[in-house]
Amino acid sequence: MTDNQADLLARLERLVAVGIELSAEADADVVLADIVQAALELTHADGCTLYLAVDDRLQFEIIENRSLSLRLGGPAGERLTLEPVPLYLADGAPNLHAVSAAAAIQRRTINLADVYAGDAFDFTGARAFDQANGYRSQSFLTVPLVDHEDEIMGVLQLVNAIDPASGAIVEFDHDSQYLVESLASQAAMVLNKRQLIERLEALFFAFVKVINTALDEKSPYTHDHCQRVPILTMLLAEAASRSESGPLQGFTLDDGMRRELELAALLHDCGKITTPVHVVDKSTKLEAIFDRIRLVDTRFEVLRRDARIRELEALLDRHGPAGWRAGLVGRQAAADAELDAERAFLRQANQGGETMSKADQARVCSIGARHRWRGPDGAEVSLLDDEEAAMLCIPRGTLSEAERAIIDRHIEVTIRMLETLPWPKHLRHVPEYAGSHHERMDGKGYPRGLAGEQMSIPARIMAIADVFEALTARDRPYKPGKPLSESLAILGRLKAEGHIDPDLFDCFIRARVYQAYAERYLEPEQLDDPDPGAIPGYNPDVAH
Repeated sequence: MTDNQADLLARLERLVAVGIELSAEADADVVLADIVQAALELTHADGCTLYLAVDDRLQFEIIENRSLSLRLGGPAGERLTLEPVPLYLADGAPNLHAVSAAAAIQRRTINLADVYAGDAFDFTGARAFDQANGYRSQSFLTVPLVDHEDEIMGVLQLVNAIDPASGAIVEFDHDSQYLVESLASQAAMVLNKRQLIERLEALFFAFVKVINTALDEKSPYTHDHCQRVPILTMLLAEAASRSESGPLQGFTLDDGMRRELELAALLHDCGKITTPVHVVDKSTKLEAIFDRIRLVDTRFEVLRRDARIRELEALLDRHGPAGWRAGLVGRQAAADAELDAERAFLRQANQGGETMSKADQARVCSIGARHRWRGPDGAEVSLLDDEEAAMLCIPRGTLSEAERAIIDRHIEVTIRMLETLPWPKHLRHVPEYAGSHHERMDGKGYPRGLAGEQMSIPARIMAIADVFEALTARDRPYKPGKPLSESLAILGRLKAEGHIDPDLFDCFIRARVYQAYAERYLEPEQLDDPDPGAIPGYNPDVAH
């Protein structure tokens, strides 16, 4: 076997190896760098420029020159600032003056022995480079990267083939051209595959955001919740990944997990698409399709009129005794005052709140049972029916147990929806992360009652993000947005009660994640500059 044959065999083996490496590599930047290195090795070239086709332009991606020790772009090179090469001129004509553009437009390899010897192409840029660097560009091999659909993915441009024996600059021979064309074909397929994956992932993320927008628009009272929980989630995840010691030390957040966690956070409430709007939007205890407190108001008006009618009937029975007018007015005023006070009390009870006392619940039942009014059918009924009385006696918030169960079912629906999707390997944890944000460290959460170590760190991160967003949100129907200090105090108590992860809570406070979020999304009146040392449950001395 001659030296030339041995060299060609080695280059063929290298081409095969490169094809395997390109197919296996997940990092796009590394793939591009491998293409350049392989092209240099296969052709014994001194320099190489890799362009990528972007919007009818060839964008400089990597420039390498061995004799000048120059490397621009790529994972290890200096930043590239060169203007892209247009594929078409201002008048729409193809740009056949630039050799890289001509190779791309005409889908052909251009092999030039000496760029200074001809005038077919404009090498003003190459001459300026040579003059600035004391270099001599001579042989050029420009190969388009064309995929299976005849789309231009980019261009490989090799400069100055070096004879291995003499070290002289020579023309790129047929073998070198053939090898690079084979490499370009493989590279185009790899880039096409990667571009397709990126576009599909971008499309999926965009579709998820469309769903979230629909969910947020479905209810004005949870507007932006699906957009803000991912922001809080990623802020806390980034802070946790910076922990240099302590329980969170081993938590790392690479690009793959970032995408997975962000997607899970975006989808964490997708099950609410099946939750009835009148339950999601329920701002008062008696609200259903409409607020039934209006019916109660109407009944009070009927009671007032019934009282007046009774007095007038009594007056007529007595044929107007002396002083009857003053007595009637006085009794009617007393009846009106009592009814107005009781109506005001029921309206207040209807609003909901943090707690409702047993005494107030008993008063609701007493009012509902004591008063009788005559309905359209002429029958006398209680002012409040059993369901209305039960609703007005809800001790916390505005939702009954049945309505709370409807709300809680959204997480089960979320899990079912997400688990039916054929997730790729790098996104396989999305259902777990999204479906665990209502679990608790003490095992009292839902829907699966997971506890402690049964929950992954990303799932615990999402649980804190979901709670904090809900506490500070100013668009809930049953409460205003709480100020920072109160929200953090509640979060601290949840830590003490075993609701949320204690280490992540301490990280949330220590890294001032709340502050970074609050400055962007909370109202000025909520920013009350809380003192971390005064936050219940916060341990500033924990290792980090």
